Amino acid sequence: MNHAIKTQGQVIWLTGLSGSGKSTLADALAHQLKYEDNDQIYRLDGDILRDGLNSDLGFSQQDRDENLRRAAHVARLFADEGYTVISSFITPLESQRQMIRACFPVDTFYEIWLSTPLAVCEQRDPKGLYQKARQGQITQFTGIDSVFEPPAAADLVLDTGSASLAESLNSLIHALTIHHG
Repeated sequence: MNHAIKTQGQVIWLTGLSGSGKSTLADALAHQLKYEDNDQIYRLDGDILRDGLNSDLGFSQQDRDENLRRAAHVARLFADEGYTVISSFITPLESQRQMIRACFPVDTFYEIWLSTPLAVCEQRDPKGLYQKARQGQITQFTGIDSVFEPPAAADLVLDTGSASLAESLNSLIHALTIHHG
C-alpha cells in the first residue's frame, strides 16, 4: 500500500494546543511511512529539542520564537537531504508560522492544524500541564493565559477531538498524496 507521498524532501508541521494529538499523529504517520519502505523519515518534536539543542532557552516570548526558529532550520537541513520531516510544535502565533513557512521552498512545507477544542485537550492533559496552569503553577501557558491564534493558511485542518487517530492519519495521508499527485 504505497501512497507515494514522498518525491522530495518535505516538512509536515503539526501545530495545535498541548494535548491536541500532535505527537501521537506524528508518530503514527512516521510509523506508516517507514512501513511503506521510506526510511528517510525524521521526527522533530519540541521536547526533543528542549532536551538538547534548545536547552538554553526558557519560555519567554523571545525564547519561544528562537526555539521555533531553530526547529525550522533543523527541519530544513533534513529536508534538504531528502528527508520527510514530521514536526510537532504548538506554534501558537501566526507570525511564527509565517516565519517557519518562509524557510522552505514552495510545495515542500505542509502546515497541519489540529484544531482540537481546548476542553478536549484539557481532558486529555497527558502531562498534567493544564491543571498546573489553572492552579497558577505554570504561567503563559498556551490556551490558558497565552493566546493560540488559529492558522490562517493551514494546508489541512484536523479535529482530533471528533476524529479517531486512524481517521486523522488517513485524512493526513490522503491530503499529502494529493499534494504530490
